Amino acid sequence: MSDKKSIQVTLFDQSSPPLRNKKELANFLKNFSRSTDLPDAPKTSLDAVSIRDQDVIRFTNNYWTEKQRQSSPIHEISYRACYKPQLPRFFIQRLSPLQGIIYDPFSGRGTTALEAGLLGRNVIVNDINPLSQILARPRFFPPSISELKSRLQTIPDQSNLSPDIDLSMFFEKQTLTEILSLRAYLKNRRETGSEDEIDAWIRMVATNRLTGHSPGFFSAYTLPPNQAVSPERQIKINVKYGQVPPHRNVREIIIKKSKSLLRGLTSEERRNLQKTGTRAIFLAEDARHTNVIQSESVDLVVTSPPFLDVVQYAQDNWLRCWFNAIDGSSVAQKITVLKNIAAWEAFIGDVLKEIFRIVKKGGWVAFEVGEVRNGKIKLDEHVVPLGLDAGFTCAGILFNSQTFTKTSNIWGVNNNTRGTNTNRVVLFQKI
Repeated sequence: MSDKKSIQVTLFDQSSPPLRNKKELANFLKNFSRSTDLPDAPKTSLDAVSIRDQDVIRFTNNYWTEKQRQSSPIHEISYRACYKPQLPRFFIQRLSPLQGIIYDPFSGRGTTALEAGLLGRNVIVNDINPLSQILARPRFFPPSISELKSRLQTIPDQSNLSPDIDLSMFFEKQTLTEILSLRAYLKNRRETGSEDEIDAWIRMVATNRLTGHSPGFFSAYTLPPNQAVSPERQIKINVKYGQVPPHRNVREIIIKKSKSLLRGLTSEERRNLQKTGTRAIFLAEDARHTNVIQSESVDLVVTSPPFLDVVQYAQDNWLRCWFNAIDGSSVAQKITVLKNIAAWEAFIGDVLKEIFRIVKKGGWVAFEVGEVRNGKIKLDEHVVPLGLDAGFTCAGILFNSQTFTKTSNIWGVNNNTRGTNTNRVVLFQKI
């Protein structure tokens, strides 16, 4: 690394050596079976996509969604357009050495980084949205429930506080007092430099619990928590359901959610997360310009970039920005929203050139994209030539076939017809 702290690698438990080249990866994907105990398990299907007069092999199978270990509950922080933890785990286990560095230039809620931490790798985390670090970093340093309860008891309710915007359509009066008191406490702790890991955890959980569709959130019934609707729309929701925001006990909800996040977390996983978090580098840079990352220092990149303008990150997160005293309009100006494929290609092309700079020779990139515009645009076929232009060799396209859950359609987006409906992972190697 350059002028920021360097990552010092330490060996964890031994694991199988990573796949070394395109041929080894192809053989593994072709012969993949989720379980040798299931003789009827589907076999990988192969076909070729012609890109620039070259046949790029596409490997199709259900690689990580069925009959596999459930992901750790520590991941269960809502964020729009995030992939399942099994996706980065699949590549981290097979394409990175145990002492390697994993990088995600569009980290979102931190799925890749956390999974890398659970597996004992080192991480560099980047996302231009400041909410990303608020949601990701605290989970590397989870407190005990007793520590959490003690800290929450020290935060007094301040009835003299009032919001700078009308939030009565979301929160009952006493609930809003508790939220405002917590917001003021956290703002003071951050401004005075006294915010510690317990405060950061409380901030993360509260940010995630602001609004949602069950009593486990601070708000009245609304859309699921990875998108805050506008006040005007919430008023319509309240009228539709004949509801008045009920009182929610903010402290109890934070404790309950924390217990859920920490359930089943082993002592080894806690140690791995803390070791990784202590060495981790968290950035909030434009993914095209990450000069702080040393050239040829990264073993594996696992990421998913913005998919054109399918998801409006700044708009969706307006309430989370308010709670964390973040200037939402400033965030909106920084976040890249790409409205056409030409602009998307120009942006992603530059990102891949920067990734090529920082990846080691022999290192890998798993670049997950999907379909947009009702399936008319398959982004994987646009990514391949951009990676080739950056200097990579393409090892193929992994197509993960899967059955989406009923919650996938809650936004009015049928995942079999539009949006982020398929895991299409373009695999590159720097040779």
